[in-house]
Amino acid sequence: MLGHSLIYLAIAALAGLTMALQGSMNSMLGKKIGILEASFIAHLSAALIFIILILLNIKKGNIEAWREAPWYLYLGGLLGVIITYTVIVSIPELGMAVATTAIVTAQVSTACVLDYLGAFGMEKVPFSWLKLVGIVFLALGVRLMLVK
Repeated sequence: MLGHSLIYLAIAALAGLTMALQGSMNSMLGKKIGILEASFIAHLSAALIFIILILLNIKKGNIEAWREAPWYLYLGGLLGVIITYTVIVSIPELGMAVATTAIVTAQVSTACVLDYLGAFGMEKVPFSWLKLVGIVFLALGVRLMLVK
């Protein structure tokens, strides 16, 4: 069980590492070519990579079932645009560490609410006072990161 969890913790850590790299790279591109333009390039390059992967049948899915999914599940693309734009805007102003800490704090807080609600058909996960303490510590971390 622990070995299984460690694999997925490593995958999650890789996601965090790549998010930090992506955010700083997109922010610098935004300074060079513009915020909207950098966001567009990021999403266009991602779309091209996914088109290639789909054509190569790297992981067989069930694209034919697209009509069966609830409409709101297709808002992920819109959310991706908002994420990319807000990261590009916030990192140059706050710095990588502060912006990332604020992003992670908001992400964890939202994830706790979504877990508790079992949002979008996910399994419900109980909320506890220890999770609340963790969120408070994350928020305090953001505040401490702002101290110069």
